[in-house]
Amino acid sequence: MKLRIIACALLTTGLGAGLAGCGGDSGTGARIDTRTQARLQEILSRNLRLPDGFTARPQEPWRVPFTARDKRCKALLAVAGGKVPKEALTAQAAVSYPGHGVGETAGVALATYAGAGAETHLDDLGADLAACQKVAVGGGTRLKLRTTPVKEVGDEAVGGRLRGRLNGFPYALNVLFVRDGDTLLSLVHTGVSPVDLKRTEQLARSVLSRAQEGQGLT
Repeated sequence: MKLRIIACALLTTGLGAGLAGCGGDSGTGARIDTRTQARLQEILSRNLRLPDGFTARPQEPWRVPFTARDKRCKALLAVAGGKVPKEALTAQAAVSYPGHGVGETAGVALATYAGAGAETHLDDLGADLAACQKVAVGGGTRLKLRTTPVKEVGDEAVGGRLRGRLNGFPYALNVLFVRDGDTLLSLVHTGVSPVDLKRTEQLARSVLSRAQEGQGLT
């Protein structure tokens, strides 16, 4: 899979035709940094040491398998799926990794921002998590969300866990949003219940560790 193509497609779709070739102005007061873009793709595609139970073969970004009715639930799930906030965005890459559990998948997105963009967006995501209490879309899909404390991951982080049923089947979904400097990590970990929150946090630490190691990548 061509991660560059996927990342460029995400940027172009979310930010407009001015990002052809993953360069140019984002249209939101920040300019896309092609070197950082390449570095994020490299971080997610090569030499990533994932926790046991995940396969380090990047696949297409995770997509939400239902449409939330509540706008705040919908917003945070979209970000978890790699559609990160575009205000002040300078680079982005998103992939998913299959897990060994039944229906298990981890979706990971990295994005960098100009100024205080990453901090501002994390605050907004925290507010969305607090406001989103349940997801009920009919057809046997009903999930309840509970925020979860996150410790020792990045500079600051917020998270939540959704539990219930998807199309009538048991389903679990953990979401984690982490700011580390000017970088925002969005992570979703799904599967048939249960989905271990500790493994979700381990995955976040693995990605951030690789990102810190890859600061000099171009």
